[in-house]
Amino acid sequence: MQAEKKEYLWGELTWPEAKVRLRTTDVAMLPVGAVEQHGPHLPLDTDAFDAEFLATEVARHCSDPKPLVLPVLPFGVSYHHEDFKGTISVSNEALTRFVYDIGVSVAKNGINKLVIINGHGGNSPALNQAAQMINHDAHIFICVDSGETSDPDIESMIKTSNDVHAGEIETSTALANRPHLVRITRMKKFVPHFSIHYLNFSAKRSVEWYARTSKISASGVLGDPSAASAEKGRRIWEIMIKNLVEFLEKLKTMTLDEIYDKHY
Repeated sequence: MQAEKKEYLWGELTWPEAKVRLRTTDVAMLPVGAVEQHGPHLPLDTDAFDAEFLATEVARHCSDPKPLVLPVLPFGVSYHHEDFKGTISVSNEALTRFVYDIGVSVAKNGINKLVIINGHGGNSPALNQAAQMINHDAHIFICVDSGETSDPDIESMIKTSNDVHAGEIETSTALANRPHLVRITRMKKFVPHFSIHYLNFSAKRSVEWYARTSKISASGVLGDPSAASAEKGRRIWEIMIKNLVEFLEKLKTMTLDEIYDKHY
């Protein structure tokens, strides 16, 4: 049986095919993830898989001409999880430079709008710096989505506070996509609550702060995986895909001048 050809996957095109596709679209997505501990029950590649899955599904649901999806960058800034075996981390400088080089290169190919799909919060400082540098030097539109397009919708669906790693959300999305990789019997609930409310991850008023995960959680879990379900995961994926498709559909029809135009 012949596999379906996905003409929106950059890496599966030949160079003549890429030349044709780049005449019809100037939008690309770059999924960036991580290979790191996700508690005793989720696979190490959760963030990399999720970023790639989201970008691919968004492209698939977009109308023609579909945005292109670049191959996933599987490794991220994960030093804070290094006390747990299996975690692979790169430096902020390495990730910033690598993404910068990719962004400048795709711009030379004719991409004018690059959307970075970030599957791991620890990547955000490096990706934001790379995005600024790409914008400065390549003069293209670039943005980083670490969930911001859907966070308000998802937060209203879950019941766990400070659910930021391997908890209700990530376990639900894994159950929806890869239930065979979720070790149900190894789930461990750990919901942190800090003495200063400004340190709570889900607080409306909070500061960005950094710590090694093992100083907070012995299992590596920050949340409640027992509250997860496959149905909840499917709804979360539907929301994220729908919102990003809406964004990409608007983005691909606009020129750079139209994007920067002000409407107050």
